[in-house]
Amino acid sequence: MVVKVYGPDYGSPKRVILCLIEKEIDYETVDVDLFKGEHRSPQYLQLQPFGVLPVIEDGDYKLYESRAIIRYYAEKYKSQGSELLGKTIEERGLIEQWLDVEAHNFQPPLYDLVVQLLINPKMGVASDPKRIQEDEEKLAKTLDVYEERLSVSKYLASDAFSLADLSHIPFSNYLMTTLKKEYLIRERKNVSRWWDDISSRPSWKKVLELHPPVL
Repeated sequence: MVVKVYGPDYGSPKRVILCLIEKEIDYETVDVDLFKGEHRSPQYLQLQPFGVLPVIEDGDYKLYESRAIIRYYAEKYKSQGSELLGKTIEERGLIEQWLDVEAHNFQPPLYDLVVQLLINPKMGVASDPKRIQEDEEKLAKTLDVYEERLSVSKYLASDAFSLADLSHIPFSNYLMTTLKKEYLIRERKNVSRWWDDISSRPSWKKVLELHPPVL
């Protein structure tokens, strides 16, 4: 059964697609246009009652929340494709730790920057300069922690690429491209080295080739 992924144009669904490619899982996509409000349609709300992306359909099985989805497929297909969950329980613990850091410390200010600088202008909504400054400051503090961690470890959880690293790629790509905030990465030597490594993976290049971002 081919996995069906909704909303491939946007960051969070790309997190899922990236995992599927790493795990060598076949998938197909269903477009959802946020700017036309298709995520609020009755049909979509039956799949995702909160009206956000992504959601997957795998036969009769449905799942939403991108980090839950990537954990699910990394576990279900643990022996297939890239090893993304670590080889020991200790590594798994660190992977889960950094996934939580990404979800609670990294993603929120970065997502708000995307809203303020990319989405609001498309919707005709004024951006808030104070929030933009606060978001950048929060993100810089988080990346200072990453810089220290990556001075002693090749990747966030260990010396092996994992879900912890994978989960950062789609939204970090906004920093390096359309947001024009690449200095937040480049002024930190170890974070910059890490980004060049994870963003050069064939899986991410394939995601960008097959599903160019709309923002």
